[in-house]
Amino acid sequence: MTLPPSRRVPADRPVRAVLVGCGGMSAAWLRAAANVLGLEVVGLVDLNGSAALARQSEFGLTQAQTGTELEAVLDATRPDLVFDCTIPEAHHATALTAFNHGVGVLGEKPLADTLERAQDMVRAGQQAGLFHAVIQNRRYDPNIRRVRAFVEGGRMGDVTGVHADFFIGPHFGGFRDAMTHVLLLDMAIHTFDAARLICGQDPVSVTCHEWNPAGSWYAHGANAVATFQMTGGVVFTYRGSWCAEGFPTTWESDWRITGTRGTVRWDGGDHPRAAVVTGTGGFFSEVEEVDLPPVAPDARTGGHEGLIRDAVQVLREGGTPETVASDNIRSLAMVLAAIESVESGQPVEVTW
Repeated sequence: MTLPPSRRVPADRPVRAVLVGCGGMSAAWLRAAANVLGLEVVGLVDLNGSAALARQSEFGLTQAQTGTELEAVLDATRPDLVFDCTIPEAHHATALTAFNHGVGVLGEKPLADTLERAQDMVRAGQQAGLFHAVIQNRRYDPNIRRVRAFVEGGRMGDVTGVHADFFIGPHFGGFRDAMTHVLLLDMAIHTFDAARLICGQDPVSVTCHEWNPAGSWYAHGANAVATFQMTGGVVFTYRGSWCAEGFPTTWESDWRITGTRGTVRWDGGDHPRAAVVTGTGGFFSEVEEVDLPPVAPDARTGGHEGLIRDAVQVLREGGTPETVASDNIRSLAMVLAAIESVESGQPVEVTW
């Protein structure tokens, strides 16, 4: 949806934001917000009041209200936007509270902890005509923008396959060690959402196998392999591990995108590469390695900061954010369908 004029913020005042959930991720949000012109953080909320006070002091937000109840802080500050940094199980209640107060939401991933709650959130935000988007920060990596632009440009022909490897062995400690489906629930949405961006297609169905290998320090599901059928005849494959010791991929995954006239390789770093067909007729086609163009000046980049900056722009000028909840629910649906396939042992249609 496009933000209607009645919900836009006038140019003569800052966009006011309240951050709820002052745990570890909130620091990244507040660092990014401090660099966005025309934005003012007017409130900090956490069930643990001392956590809100600590963030207030750490970031010098001396004028911001603090509290343990979101409704009370919303009433006191009358913001335009809620930054939702709560745990996934709290996203539904947080969003509906914000919408009931006429306030938009920019939330942490995933959109919600269940598809039903995500659907309810999307409906509520649309019915209220309010801003509602997800911080899918890896979309705002400059190199994924270069890959997407090259794929979209057609030089490698039509995309036929998107293949991603994610192999990292982080010893987090804490809640992740005890999670079920830890890789799929905690991390895979980044790669699944990136695949949607790269190929420009949506999921249709998935078959997924999950296991916890010998030596894993997680309680459940540290490894997974998934195959998605996408629209347009594209197949997306994912191989991942949260407990791979040695030769780690980047956090952005290691990618191979195949097309009818070429291939893109991207290790998640700064040097994506492409090889395109220049001649046919022999046993192997003739190919030429080409450089991907630099990131376009108007490309959406900047991680958290870029997403928050775009949110401010949409709140002022209208339009639709790239990570609008009504679209991002498709990435969440990929995760939940993959888990359903694991539990049923059968292919599962992806619905949202």
